[in-house]
This record gives sequence, structure tokens and C-alpha cells, in this order.
Amino acid sequence: MNLVRGRLRRVRARLAVVSIDRCAVDRIAARRVAIHAPRFRGAVVRGIAALAACAALCNAPLPASAAVPDKTLVFCSEGSPAGFDPAQYTTSVESTASAYPVYNRLVEFAKGGTKVEPGLAESWEIAPDGLTYTFHLRHGVKFQTTPYFKPTREFNADDVLFTFDRMRDPDNAFRKAYPVRFPYFTDMGLDKSIAKIEKLDPYTVRMTLSAVNAPFLSDLAMPFTSLLSAQYADQLLKSNTASDINQKPVGTGPFIFRSYTKDATIRFDGNPDYWKPGDVQVSKLIFAITIDPSVRVQKLKRNECQVMAYPKPADLDMIRSDANLQMPSQAGFNLGYLAYNTQHKPFDNVDVRRALDMAIDKDAIIKSVYQGAGQRASAPMPPTQWSYDKDLKDAPFDPAKAKAMLAKAGFANGFDVTLWAMPVQRPYNPNARLMAEMIQADWEKIGVHAKIVTYEWAEYMKRAQAGEHDAMLIGWTGDNGDPDNWLAVLLGCDAINGSNYARWCYKPFDDLIVKARATTDIGTRTKLYTQAQEIFKDQVPYTPIAHSTVYQPLGKNVTGFAIDPFGPTQFAGVGLKSP
Repeated sequence: MNLVRGRLRRVRARLAVVSIDRCAVDRIAARRVAIHAPRFRGAVVRGIAALAACAALCNAPLPASAAVPDKTLVFCSEGSPAGFDPAQYTTSVESTASAYPVYNRLVEFAKGGTKVEPGLAESWEIAPDGLTYTFHLRHGVKFQTTPYFKPTREFNADDVLFTFDRMRDPDNAFRKAYPVRFPYFTDMGLDKSIAKIEKLDPYTVRMTLSAVNAPFLSDLAMPFTSLLSAQYADQLLKSNTASDINQKPVGTGPFIFRSYTKDATIRFDGNPDYWKPGDVQVSKLIFAITIDPSVRVQKLKRNECQVMAYPKPADLDMIRSDANLQMPSQAGFNLGYLAYNTQHKPFDNVDVRRALDMAIDKDAIIKSVYQGAGQRASAPMPPTQWSYDKDLKDAPFDPAKAKAMLAKAGFANGFDVTLWAMPVQRPYNPNARLMAEMIQADWEKIGVHAKIVTYEWAEYMKRAQAGEHDAMLIGWTGDNGDPDNWLAVLLGCDAINGSNYARWCYKPFDDLIVKARATTDIGTRTKLYTQAQEIFKDQVPYTPIAHSTVYQPLGKNVTGFAIDPFGPTQFAGVGLKSP
């Protein structure tokens, strides 16, 4: 028995495991002792009872959830989601409406932070060479029961394999039945990075990478890796309704999808079987889609909603002065910018891009659009991101020099251009229409005639990813705390049909970010990312405009809310005080 106990202690000590409880480590240790059981002979016989007790404890069903409080929380959201399949989308609208209420991931970001912690994988091991990740899945997790799907088994390794194989394998049956793009998965190079995924047993999955991928765990915590039900997918395939996965979601998350009326409401019920019952604090969660921020704030003041998205800078003082409201805030992990489509002439000419950049009066924009809630941006990432290059400087605002540069580039008489303005408000751009009008006026002074174009949000994003724009206002809130999420996702060659709206593929830059991703040494990565930022500044694929402060207006009775540094609004653990 002492031999068994000794091996258990040694295995625990050697495991490079992240876990939320001792039980997860004991389960793995017990499994490894069992593998080597013949070496212990009689001692193992005496230790079987102890191991069985550990297994019984660890594999016991999760505790029955407490009754979900009979309360309704209303969120005044800013836009309609394009769908409810998180793998297809890159904006916080879809993450807020699907990835976080409905789904979970193998690993999750800690609430309100950037640290990776266990999710549906209760623990994991990373091989010394950094190429193999072994995930030990949580037992007793139930998929949601809905009017359109009733699961007959719990979450297991088959669901992990289906989720990732659908994104990885063009010949996957479900992908053929419902052919869609997975922009984040490809933007981040995971289609090339993940060489193999194996089911070792019903609760163990091993992922093998083709090369070291430093941000891999953080990537797996992002919304696009939300885990789907393979059983539900099979049901959809058999009924020839595969596309319903984007309209009728099923996950393991804290809220169960009930209905969606475009541009009006999304309704969710609290999940009574959620594996973290303390995170379900309301029985009804309703998204009241309210595009106008002035209307959102009035609804909040009348208690028609208790949480609202994206206040106008002009409304901040009024919200602060209302005794029935609260408004936490924090420095934004974001960037608003103007992307030039480098695949459209004349934006393929770097001197044209430099001239347009030099002609924009950023200080005037920050004063009028952000109204004190923004700071000037010079780099392709925010100052709070490690490896940020604080030495990058903007070219001076100089319309005369910009006009001369255009003439030298062959455009003495200027040219016509479409300038796209987002139809929705974002922390990184609280008023895209006004910003577009100010840029339009600036460019007119150098002979560039901009026609402002906008579309409904989902259409705006769809057309932008197809490369229809000349220049467009867009922005980004970091997703995982890694520089790769800024430089590769927004500027890498692999991301041209995804979030690289500049459609810019520049090999000297791309070589640096690929090399940085393949090493885990922070010092080396920082040097490579600094060089990449210098190239960005010289080539100007987009003009950084501003980083903004994030404000989150709430009713005074809202409890448990935390601002997500990555942008989505999350409701796990959020409740309401009783009157």
C-alpha cells in the first residue's frame, strides 16, 4: 500500500497540470498507477480499495444545482447577431449572444481577467517539447435540453473531436452539409498548427501540434472554440437541417436559448443543470436589441433594462449622477482604426497610404468622437498589451505634405474612394458616422473625394471580409492577451479572408509573427513583435486612431458583474438584489 501511495505522490508531483481541485489530479494519478499495477503485485491488491474510493469520488455526478432564482435580467444590447454558431464569427455581438450564455470551452478566461483556467477540461498536461496537449475532461456535464433537442448522454470526448474536426477537415460530413467559413480558426493558423486530435478514452483528448504555438491555450479559451454537441449535429444531419446549428444553438453553458426575433429580442432561460450552479443567478435573460444608445440609456434609467451596452461619451456624466445606476469602468484593451484595402488601387501604393494617414487630424477626431474617453493610438495594439512598442511615432498631421506626396505618386488631381462607416457603436469607436465625416473632410483638402457607405452590421462584416471596401472604419478588442491576437489576426497573410481588413500580406512582417508564435521565450517574442510593429508603421496598412476607456452602465441592483477585458458582455454569476 505504501508503494501505491508513494507512486501517487510522485505522479502528482510530476504532472504539469492545471486543475481546479485535488480530485482531478488524483484521477490522473490513479490512472497511471493502474497502468503500472503489475510492478506492485500484492501491494496493488491492498491498494485497490483506496483507488476505487478515489475513482468513486472523482467520477461521482456533479452536485445537483440549487434552484435558479426566479428573476429576470434585461440587457439593452446594441445590435442583432448574425447567428449563434460562435465558430463563424469574430465580433462581440455574437460572442455576447451565443458563445458565453450558451456554450463552454475546454479552457476559459477567469471572470473579468486574462488568466486561463479549467473549463470543460478540468486539467491538462503539456509535453516537454510543447507539441502535445492532453486534456482530461470534466465528468457529469449535461448538454441543454430544448424543444428541438433532448440529449441522451453527457458531454464527452466525441463532442471535442466533432467541434474541432468540423473546423479542421474540409471533408467533415457536417461541414459539407453546412459549408461555412471559420475565420478565427484560420486567421490564427490553427488549421495548419493542429496536426492531430485523438480520443484516448471517453474523457481524455490529445491534441498534437505541427510546431510550437505559444498562445495555443489562450486561443482555446476564445469564443470560436465553443464546444458543440456531436449528438445534436448527428440529429441535424439526419434531418437535413444542418444550418440550424446557427439558429438553434445547444451547448453546456449557463443559459438555454429559447427564441430570437431579429432586431427585437433574444430570450434565454437559466440552465438548472449547469455544472457551475452558482453561476446561474436569474431564471430569465432577455436581450432587448436597441440600436440607438440614447434609447438604451433611457431604458436603463426607467429600469426597462438593468444592463446596457456602450453608452455615448456625452451621456457619461448624466449616468454617473443617477443614484439608481452604477457605472464601473476600466482602461480599454482596444483599438479603433481605418483599414485601407491594399488589394484595391491606389491603396496598393504605400505612398498613397502614407499620404492619407498624414492627412487625418487624429486630435480633432479624439476630441469630437471620444469626448475625453479616448487616447491617441500610434501602434497596432494598445499600451496595455505586452510587447507594445512605445517608441512608435505618428507622421505629423500635414495636409500640404500629404497633397504633395499624392502628386508624386501620380495622383495630383486626387481620386474617388468609398469610406465605410460602421452602423453600430463600439468601445473602440463610439460614433463611426461622425468619424467618417471628419475623415471625409480631411481628405477633401488633399483632393480625395470620399463617399461614405454603411450597411446593417452583419452585412457590413460579410462584405468587408469579402474585400468590397476601399477604406473602412473598424476596430478590435483583444481576445486572449497575446500579441499574436493583434498582429496575426489583423495583419497576417492567413487572415486576409478573415479579420485582416487591410487584406495586407507582407512577407517580412509575416515571417516575424510566424517566428514569434513558434517560440515560448517572452524576450525573444517581444523583440520579434517590436520589429513587426516598426514594419507596420512604415507600411501603413491601416491608420490607428484611438484606444478608449470602457464604461459599463448598470442598475444599482445588479450584482456579480465584471467587465470583460476582451469586449463581450457576460452574464454568468450576474444577479439582481431583491427589492
